[in-house]
Amino acid sequence: MFNRFLASIGIGSATIDTLLEKARYMPAEEVRGIVKIRGGNVEQRIETIQLSVMTEYIRESNDHKYTQHGELTRYQVSSPFTLQPGENREVPFSFQLPHQTPLTIGRAPVWIKTELDIRGGVDPGDNDRIEVVPTPQMNTVLEALSLIGFRLRKAECEYASRLGGRIPFVQEFEFVPTTQFRGQLDELEVIFYPSDHELELLLQVDRRARGLASLFAEAMDMDESFVRVRFSNEQLAAGPQAIAHQIADIIGRYV
Repeated sequence: MFNRFLASIGIGSATIDTLLEKARYMPAEEVRGIVKIRGGNVEQRIETIQLSVMTEYIRESNDHKYTQHGELTRYQVSSPFTLQPGENREVPFSFQLPHQTPLTIGRAPVWIKTELDIRGGVDPGDNDRIEVVPTPQMNTVLEALSLIGFRLRKAECEYASRLGGRIPFVQEFEFVPTTQFRGQLDELEVIFYPSDHELELLLQVDRRARGLASLFAEAMDMDESFVRVRFSNEQLAAGPQAIAHQIADIIGRYV
């Protein structure tokens, strides 16, 4: 009875360790691994094992910025079972990373959070960081931006409930012009919306102020244009040079 009481407050309870097949992934890639569970000092009823894809994003309130955890998705990888004292059990799993999983560039950590739901006890957990790298389609766009002289200055996840769809944030990539658009733009901000068959971009073109009217427009945030553009996988397969010409033409309409 005393051991059961201790387990209910987390002493001598079950423990878990999540082992991933690898540490580097692309958005929409399959994640595989096992959850290793070791029983504690008493028999315990495990209601479920849940895996969540987590990140952090910046939110602003009353002119103060703070960091908030964001859950992209959650998967249940086990039905209820009873874990005996000292029992070792392995639960395999596989799931697909969401398309909108942030790239781990700049201040955008991503981790897999494992939670064990124990009836009448403290729920143990485990966090495993992963690296998320661009898909080939994203790389094509990033290389295209480099070809027309844009240098990545900052990348971070920010609260944007209207832009994030089913999640309350987006990952924003902030570029500065170094050659072709230098003197015309202050910056170019890009948001990726990947899917299986295409890559949609939201471009925020921030024009550089020239003259009194432009200075007034900048002060009123009227110097920014938002442009949505879609590239199919077939278009992206043409390579960075072809995409660079198209993006340059699009930006050129707004400077």
